[in-house]
Amino acid sequence: MNEKIKIAVLGGSGYGGSELLRILLFHPNAEIVLVTANEHAGKPVVDVHRNLNGLTNLVFTPAPDDMSALSGIDIVFFALPHGQALNLIPQLPFATRAIDLSGDFRIDDPATFKQYYKLDHAGDLQSGFVYGLTETNREAIKTAKYIANPGCFATATLLALAPMVKSGLLDGKIVVDAKTGSSGSGAKAAPNTHHPQRSNSFYAYKPFAHQHVPEIEQHLRSVGDFDNDFVFMTHSLPVSRGIFASCYMETKLHMTNEDLVNLYKHFYEGSFFIRWSDGSPDINWVKNSNFCDIAAHTSGRNVVVFAALDNLVKGAAGQAVQNMNLMFGLEETTGLIFAGGNP
Repeated sequence: MNEKIKIAVLGGSGYGGSELLRILLFHPNAEIVLVTANEHAGKPVVDVHRNLNGLTNLVFTPAPDDMSALSGIDIVFFALPHGQALNLIPQLPFATRAIDLSGDFRIDDPATFKQYYKLDHAGDLQSGFVYGLTETNREAIKTAKYIANPGCFATATLLALAPMVKSGLLDGKIVVDAKTGSSGSGAKAAPNTHHPQRSNSFYAYKPFAHQHVPEIEQHLRSVGDFDNDFVFMTHSLPVSRGIFASCYMETKLHMTNEDLVNLYKHFYEGSFFIRWSDGSPDINWVKNSNFCDIAAHTSGRNVVVFAALDNLVKGAAGQAVQNMNLMFGLEETTGLIFAGGNP
């Protein structure tokens, strides 16, 4: 592309918005022309995101009263709480594309969406959205106008399970034990994310009721023949960043570790951001990066697959930029090749 992509970030003061800015400021084809945060309107971005000090002169503005005013914008990233993009995206100019990082457009069935999000469904608008799990939905994303960016738990779980579902080898129940850092709860302090409580604690939450369950099941049905019993449990880790998903399943045939490795490496051939781990992934090695590290092991018909990623990058902002790249005909990895820290 000769011209830069003109970008608006709505909801730029939260953790998701912060990561979008951190990535997009160094993207060679991106130009951020608008970043909103109503409670911080008028403040320089660097007053809120100190990590960007000296790197940008952007100033937070209030969200426009009418989204149709964004006629010069090529794409809008919605990093807003659940429920807000539902009303705003229909107002966008016809030519403006959108990537929504909330759950507003992830679920196709209105009754299921109402059950898990307590909101009214998008109706006909929903059919215009493509689910943005890049590695499994790449071709549809390339021609999409609107993207529903996956949830962080859903991204890790789906990347761990998709090759097995596609293979048709699964038999019986799938159990996923997934854990997340506190940043997944957002930038505003709450009793379950306040550091003195979280730092030395470990607990489960939303048993059988997590909003990512229908999202995961829905997408697995599009990947392959999926009608297995599915148990998904989430836990709170005493760390700030990271998702670690342990996925247990049975197969119809006895498999060796070599069989598993070949299956996964074939499925993710050409997917730069999927890395293979021989033993176990570690959230330290994916932190602040767009990588998802995967390992798999088998004992006869019993299989366990581990997946680790950064919930704010591959689980949110990084995957959103990965999808933007595809939508605008760019190399998928553009602006996203950076390593995590060590340690």
